[in-house]
Amino acid sequence: MSDLTLWRDARLATFAGDQPWGAIENGALLTRGERIEWVGPLADLPRGTPVQREHALQGAWVTPGLIDAHTHLVYGGHRGHEFELRLQGASYEEIARAGGGIRSTVAHTRAASEAELLASASKRLAALKAEGLTTIEIKSGYGLSREHEAKMLRVARGLAAQGVQVRTTYLGLHALPPEFEGRADAYVDSCLEDLPLLQAEGLVDAVDAFCETIGFTAAQVERLFERARALGLPVKLHAEQLSDQGGSQLTARFRGLSADHLEWLSPEGVQAMAAAGTVAMLLPGAYHCLRETKLPPIAALREAGVPMALATDHNPGTAPVLSLLATLQLACIHFRLTPEEALRGLTVNAARALGLKDRGVLAAGTRADFCIWGVDHPRELSYWLGGRPLLNRVFGGLADQELA
Repeated sequence: MSDLTLWRDARLATFAGDQPWGAIENGALLTRGERIEWVGPLADLPRGTPVQREHALQGAWVTPGLIDAHTHLVYGGHRGHEFELRLQGASYEEIARAGGGIRSTVAHTRAASEAELLASASKRLAALKAEGLTTIEIKSGYGLSREHEAKMLRVARGLAAQGVQVRTTYLGLHALPPEFEGRADAYVDSCLEDLPLLQAEGLVDAVDAFCETIGFTAAQVERLFERARALGLPVKLHAEQLSDQGGSQLTARFRGLSADHLEWLSPEGVQAMAAAGTVAMLLPGAYHCLRETKLPPIAALREAGVPMALATDHNPGTAPVLSLLATLQLACIHFRLTPEEALRGLTVNAARALGLKDRGVLAAGTRADFCIWGVDHPRELSYWLGGRPLLNRVFGGLADQELA
């Protein structure tokens, strides 16, 4: 059995209990291997606890490890030229219909080897880890064929060797590949055939789709969701980003983990998500980079009790965001989340959006994934734009940097 390690003299933002932030002053954590055994005020530590190692954190704040629950981290090339086009007035839809957008990245991703994709994704992952990332979701969707979707998903799985937990999501219905031009239903048929084969290779944890006027219809997505349900795979959806296609209601019908973006979410969609327990995945980086003006209905989501998660939505076109902390501030500035709501969005609610019950909070029985911060209060994680306040990242009970 692993030794017990005591992490003491800390201030804890546990996100458990009824206190704001789940805060515990002069707190401590006991970990054994990859698990947290005990959390509480240091004065309440049971006498005689057989601690083998101790780390004094000198009053630093400790939060759960950060979770990026919506990313497109694996891809070839980049789309910096489209950023410039948007600044000159071109819309997302105009760029996509002119052959840019997702299709451009598909061409680069298909041309790249697994080694090349792994090398580029590793650099991006390192930037996120430097700001406290411990769990990440990575989608496919830039291969758009069985061969290339599998390539992307293998690379995503391989990133777990770099000290993070990876959840993979099949996003075959992301865009229509050129070889299926004008045959969208036939492409959906091919995805229905590919999904069980990719699952059998151990490459798929969940299923996603892009339900939009420039993506796929709700009826086409429903066919994919039916196949996912038959295979026992949870679903989520890019929903209501550019228009209201009823995607959130569709996701709720399938008890989906999350509906993501949601700028055009209707009152009916809010209520459907609340009833189903579907998380609202807010993506302020995409909102910011696309210079959107229509806000997700934050007040309605709050009132309905829909959990709100955050993610970078890192992708090469509409959200080239490689900062979890910037995502916190963008959510506060654009969406008017409180700093506590924002940090809950990257911890406890992000875990819920991935269907993971063993992380996102500091509590006995959860993974020993946590961050040690050099701040006076965790609200500062949303306050500073730039800078790296992370003192140490602990993943599975092991710190990245040596501790006294």
